[in-house]
Amino acid sequence: MPLMTMRPVTRRNAVFGITMAAATLARPALLRAQSTARVVVVGGGFGGAACARALKRAQADLQVILIEPNAVFTSCPFSNEVIAGLRDIEAQQFGYDGLAAEGVTVIGQAVTTIAPQQRSVLTTDGVALPYDRLVLSPGIDFHYEALPGYDEAASGKMPHAWKAGAQTLLLRKQLEAMADGGVVAIAIPANPSRCPPAPYERASLIAHYLKTKKPRSKVLILDAKDSFSQQRLFERAWKELYGDMIERVALSQGGRVTSVDPSTRTIITEFGNYTPDVANVIPAQRAGRIAEIAGAIDATGWCPIDPVTFESRLVPNIHVIGDACLGGGIPKSASAASAQGKACASAIVNLIAGRPPETPRLTGICYNTVAPGYGFSLAGNYQPRGDIFAEVEGGATSPVDAPRELRAREAAEAERWFQTITADTFG
Repeated sequence: MPLMTMRPVTRRNAVFGITMAAATLARPALLRAQSTARVVVVGGGFGGAACARALKRAQADLQVILIEPNAVFTSCPFSNEVIAGLRDIEAQQFGYDGLAAEGVTVIGQAVTTIAPQQRSVLTTDGVALPYDRLVLSPGIDFHYEALPGYDEAASGKMPHAWKAGAQTLLLRKQLEAMADGGVVAIAIPANPSRCPPAPYERASLIAHYLKTKKPRSKVLILDAKDSFSQQRLFERAWKELYGDMIERVALSQGGRVTSVDPSTRTIITEFGNYTPDVANVIPAQRAGRIAEIAGAIDATGWCPIDPVTFESRLVPNIHVIGDACLGGGIPKSASAASAQGKACASAIVNLIAGRPPETPRLTGICYNTVAPGYGFSLAGNYQPRGDIFAEVEGGATSPVDAPRELRAREAAEAERWFQTITADTFG
């Protein structure tokens, strides 16, 4: 998926310093002897891990507990390259040792219950953990009810690959098994959605795979939107690199998917039905389930927050970061989550100390890779405005008519960014 790094530095030095790693498991009972404030972070993705590490670095005697059921984290950024056969899944996977080395306790459990009045969370092994402040970084879950016929079972035949890991590999295997001359359909939901440019990057990289391995095949995009981020850049690249291999049916042309039939691999739209050889169905999304358990989700399916502190507008002493929050203009991306995690950590440290929190300012750059050696970017600046983050001072995007040398340079910058940020995060 495309990379968006949010950081208060120059566009050229795009790394925001996501500091995430993994930790060996520790029992919460070992923490009882400590007497300082305790912050519990739920979710060990980019946002949660960045927040936990930033908390510990900001105040060494703070008790910081990260609760994450998975022993290995699989990164979504660059997972589209795994689908297209350009990298192995192992390049996306990271363990949890670095956080433990910095004093963060990582508990390999899931959270089943949150009691805001008691300021306590309950894990799957029955342990209750009290907190002074709770941070939720649950990512996204799928709004299955919005797409009749699609559920978790259907994703075994029509993979979404929108959570990196087994689904990523399933979609890759389906592409490899497809005969030359086949059709790959990508169903794209309306916003808000995790990493909005990612489906179009995926279509590009799948087209690259098909062009090199199965050149008589096609990519069909069924889109619930009429326009999308960096559209002119994508469409120019498609024409230049892939000719008529990629076809996009926009919302006004009947591209919105209204239901699916997994038994026949049929995708139904308002103006017609499609039965592709490979169906990549990305369903509508909402905040992760644990945010709902906490009572932090409103009628939109997302979590309203105070953008200065990331504290929930619905539940006191609970902060929400990353894809799950109503962020306004700031994109839902892994590195945006990391930036929010760091800003949230700073706010929490100030709140615990009785100091007013600082107003965060986040700067971001998003890379999209449409073929090996061909990339482009989009930069933006974001500040709180009312209840959301708003883009300020405008952004900078790659020129549409840039020479291939610039495209090659930005593709190389994207790769270096990923290598640098993952090394800094996971060691």
